[in-house]
Amino acid sequence: MDRTLSFYQQLVDAHGVPGFEGDVAAIMARRLAGVGSISRDRLGSFICEKVGDSKGPRVMLAGHLDEVGFMVKSVTKEGFVKFLPLGGWWGHVVLGQRLIIKTRKGDVLGVVGSKPPHELRDEDRKKVLEIKDMYIDVGAAADWDVRKKLDIRPGDPIVPDAQFTPLANPNLLLAKAWDNRMGCAVAAEVALRLKGQKHPNTVLAVATVQEEVGLRGAATSAWKTDPDVAFAIDVGIAHDTPGTEGDEKLGGGPLIVVYDATAIPNRGLFDLICDTAAKLKMPLQFESVERGGTDAGRIHMSREGVPSLSLGVAARYIHSHVSIIDRRDLEKLIQLLVATVKRLDKKTVAQLVR
Repeated sequence: MDRTLSFYQQLVDAHGVPGFEGDVAAIMARRLAGVGSISRDRLGSFICEKVGDSKGPRVMLAGHLDEVGFMVKSVTKEGFVKFLPLGGWWGHVVLGQRLIIKTRKGDVLGVVGSKPPHELRDEDRKKVLEIKDMYIDVGAAADWDVRKKLDIRPGDPIVPDAQFTPLANPNLLLAKAWDNRMGCAVAAEVALRLKGQKHPNTVLAVATVQEEVGLRGAATSAWKTDPDVAFAIDVGIAHDTPGTEGDEKLGGGPLIVVYDATAIPNRGLFDLICDTAAKLKMPLQFESVERGGTDAGRIHMSREGVPSLSLGVAARYIHSHVSIIDRRDLEKLIQLLVATVKRLDKKTVAQLVR
């Protein structure tokens, strides 16, 4: 495994639900040591500031550190764990899955309880069970007191139990948390590839916290870094599987968001990305998201406003225990952003607001 792929594996295998992203930020810090000055905002977002021209514009590249997960709500007297979602989950993808509860004494493995199909009534089969009606079984038994043995407390974070795995098609990478360790990886790799190169600006490789629960770290990190222009890097939804509608696919190249529910992209920045991709002879894909959004939703409203654009790669099965991306899309996106950053001088950025 090459060093870059190893970095991707470390990012996605790390545990970091909203509010508990410290371990993932530490991986970013190790990867970017020596590239630029490293800091955190007071909410926990990671920032690496790499100066090319200190008098040039400040360019923010933002992924988010957190992944969708859960939190302990309570432990029943019988020892079953009730839990809350952190981020958007659909009940069908939660039942029967292995989860890890992270306690102050260590990790505890459990499984989300589910009825055998033999006992489901016809009306039950048509329902999506709500998370509030689910529980995690960590080994509860009449002669084994879960509360005393395991010290599981309300507020403990819960993460999916899933490991990074290249599929038989080695371009396709299966893992939890591509949403959105992918964006963190891209921000870091762009800064790394600019090391020792000239660029007419300061690059801010940022990994925000608590995106999945309201774009919170985007607001604080944008305030702290005060960018002149920003790219929110996040996964999009692939529509290349049975039962889906749309053209976005794995291997189709970087994905540009033309609209989402939280932000309308800056048109000058959109044109610059498209023009840069054309010069690189790189295919692009385009996505509109009528529900939900990315960190651009908060970044573009920071201070007096920040010209912003959301972009990323297509991913299958996001907001579940595992998702799949194509490594070739990731590499193309990094190349596209490196080339675009080199074009973002003072004059170009000044023309983004028309």
